[in-house]
Amino acid sequence: MKGCVLTPMSSGCPYRDEYWGIQEDYLLRNAQSMRRQPPSLFYAMTEAPRAFFEFGSLPFALPWLSTAPRGDGHPVMVLPGFVTTDTSTAILRNYLDGLGYDAYAWELGRNLGPKAIGTEGEKLIARLEDIFVETGEKVSLVGWSLGGMMARQLARRRPDMVRQVITLGSPIVGDPRATTVWRMYEWATGSRIDDENVMAQIRESELPPPVRSTAIFSKSDGVVAWQNCMEPETPTTDNIEVYGSHCGLGVNPGVLYAVADRLALPDGEWQPFDRSGVKSWMYPGATAAH
Repeated sequence: MKGCVLTPMSSGCPYRDEYWGIQEDYLLRNAQSMRRQPPSLFYAMTEAPRAFFEFGSLPFALPWLSTAPRGDGHPVMVLPGFVTTDTSTAILRNYLDGLGYDAYAWELGRNLGPKAIGTEGEKLIARLEDIFVETGEKVSLVGWSLGGMMARQLARRRPDMVRQVITLGSPIVGDPRATTVWRMYEWATGSRIDDENVMAQIRESELPPPVRSTAIFSKSDGVVAWQNCMEPETPTTDNIEVYGSHCGLGVNPGVLYAVADRLALPDGEWQPFDRSGVKSWMYPGATAAH
């Protein structure tokens, strides 16, 4: 099973029949996403300065960020992006802690795909189970880039332990080559994206997770084709566009506020993100993945 982010849904999963029953519809609807190109060279080359600008804007955004909705303090596990560690998610986790949430790092070292989580995803599953047992509550998952892909797959494996999923610039649908780092991924992880198990997960990923899910993305993402970062439209999914880079998503004030807003939804309830009023300046309207 080498190369898996998490192994395809087992035959014992209660959601399997429902998912496979609607798979063809989603695959047809998202077939165009399999042919998209990576971001432009301009966006890719300006990733670093734009990310630094987003980080530098945080002090000025603190008064606004402090007005974000507060939830019930349930546990939240934050998964870092490709080749990064828990250090990259420290600001986001500290912000969530400040809002009263119980924010957890993933504690699996550098995110090198199966090298970090295990060839069957067993290390990541065990981490989720530990948090669930420790807190006695369902865990919300926030994943950045590759971490978001893992979060969605984890929710399929343990839906009874996951409250909701939020992805940040994660290529959750479409051709995995529609990124600027797919060759680096193969080199760093020792996995091929055309591996049979990886392709099975890509097909499965075209379907929404079995829990409430929000995808946060930027059209100026310089790493991943933004169209591939959007959840399929269902009654329990939402897509939130922000202004910014890929590498700055974890320190982008607009992202932090949106994450807090989604986490504040009561367990079992769901409503789309409110972009009205002043927030319309920070968040463009609903977008179709053309």
